[in-house]
Formats: sequence, structure tokens, C-alpha cells
Amino acid sequence: MYAIGVDIGGTKCAVCLGKAGGDTLRIVHKCEPRKTAEHSPAEMLDGLLVDVRECGARIPAGETVAGIGISCGNPLDSQAGLILSPPNLPGWDRIEVVDRFRNETGLPAWLCNDANAGALAEWRYGAGRGCEHMIFLTFGTGFGAGLILNGRLYAGACDAAGETGHVRIASHGPVGYGKIGSYEAFCSGGGIAQIARTYALRDIQNGKPSVLCPDVAGLESLTAESAARAAREGDPTAKEVFELSGAQLGRALAMLIDLFNPERIVVAGIFSRCRDLIWPAAERVIVEEALSDSRKACTVLPCELSESVGDMAALSVAVYYWEHGGGKKR
Repeated sequence: MYAIGVDIGGTKCAVCLGKAGGDTLRIVHKCEPRKTAEHSPAEMLDGLLVDVRECGARIPAGETVAGIGISCGNPLDSQAGLILSPPNLPGWDRIEVVDRFRNETGLPAWLCNDANAGALAEWRYGAGRGCEHMIFLTFGTGFGAGLILNGRLYAGACDAAGETGHVRIASHGPVGYGKIGSYEAFCSGGGIAQIARTYALRDIQNGKPSVLCPDVAGLESLTAESAARAAREGDPTAKEVFELSGAQLGRALAMLIDLFNPERIVVAGIFSRCRDLIWPAAERVIVEEALSDSRKACTVLPCELSESVGDMAALSVAVYYWEHGGGKKR
């Protein structure tokens, strides 16, 4: 069975073709990504439709086609097939993406928020294989959860289930998801950069600048990536940055463990790349905060699909909904 995936993101949008069979999903063709900022929503959809048709032309005659899976960040309305002004997609206001793809290709199409799509991919083909109860966490530009409960995706009443990053845990601190002190403020790339700038400025003002940032001129160029490099080189201030982020991640994980009693929590993005810097503090907090039996029943793992998770997520949307609704032959 074949599926077409459309990954719509703030940096790039990309289309791919995949072939699914049993517990495997293989990407067989990837179109050249299109830079989001260079196109209006209408122009981007026109280009993505060209790519979708290219992928469709590569499917052998007589093969089953699940349809088109579309992954995009919230807010959206998956039932109506609408993208509803995501913060990283300026101008994408009430875009009828599902109807456009269905009407112009004749294929079924489904829309899913990116955290839910990532959860489907990791559950079926990654670190969550074999689970009935799994949580997938993004940890990159944002911090959100996709929930697999009783062997099914749980999206909530308006596709907003799992918005963990929106929860405020401190009355002061970095800003994320439009809130000071939210989980996303501490557990995202932008949040880690904000923490790094605060700690680096503290050191400079105390007359003890660190390797992380020796002077005020370098504050704005600090990123999660540069902080990770400094931490691995032994800089104590950079290590402190990841200690704080890890501790707050641990509180989020403990909350999710107590609320949903999952078998596995799979964490993507920065956690996968910086697990050595983040996990020790997170694990310590989980031990302190989570219910003992629930904690012992849950394993926390890095994302297995890694950099291919965006493509696999979009494809997984098509496969999942085809299994719950049916596809067609070419």
C-alpha cells in the first residue's frame, strides 16, 4: 500500500511518497522541499499539488493508495480540514487544505496536527511500537504532546489535546507559547536560548563571564545548539542551563505519567540530540514527583525516527486514517 505525505511547517513544506506493509513504512521518494517564507499560502498549495501529482505518478498501476496525509502545527480543525492561523505560518488563515487536495487529486486526504502525526509515526514505526498507551513529545520550536490511548489517537474535542507547552509552571522566567514560565518556555529551542542569555548576562554582570558568552555583544547570538556545545566542553553555566531545562522536563513527564499512566513516553527534537545533558535532571525529578507504580510502568525514550519524523508523520496520518476508513486502487 502506498501513501503520500505532506508536511507543512514554518521553515519548509515537503511532500513524500511512502510504501507501507505490516509494521514497516518506507519512504520511496522525496520531493524537493519548498521554503515557506518564499511563497504565499495559495502559491505553496499550488506547488505542493505539483509534488503530490509527481508522487502519484510514481505509484504502480493496481496498487492500493491510502491517500494523502497532511501534518501541520496547531491551531487547526481536522474535521473541517482547515488550517487556522498557526503562529509559525503567517497568512495561513482558514486555509481549506483538505478539500483542495481531495478535489484536485481524487484521493482521500486527512489533516492532523504535527504532534499527533508524530505520535502516530513513533507508535507504529518507531520507539513506541507495540504499545497501547504512549505519549509523543515534541521538544524543538515548541513543546506539545501527541496521545495514543487504548491503541488509538486521542485528539480531544477541538484537536487541542496534549498542549503541554501551554501549561504555566512558574510566575517568572522565559517566555514560550505566549506565556511567561510555561513548559514550552523551559523545554524548547527558543526557551533554552532565553535561559542561556539570562545566565550569561548574570555572569557578565558579576564580573565572571563564562565560555558560553564572554561579553554582552554575544548574547543575542546564543542558541540551544551553541549552549549544548559549551556544556559538552565543560562550561558550568551552560551545564546549568540544561540542568534547569531538564528539571522542568522532568516535572512535565511526571505530570503526564501521573495523568495518563503510559507505557512509554517518546521525546523528539532537542531531547534526542542532547539527552546526555537533559536526562539526568529530568530523571531525578521524575523519581521525586511521579507516582511510584506509574513511574515503574513507563519508559522514557528518545525519538527513534529522528530527522525523518516529519515525513514519516505525514505518511502515518494517511495510513492510520485509511485503516479507519478505506482507500482506493490506482
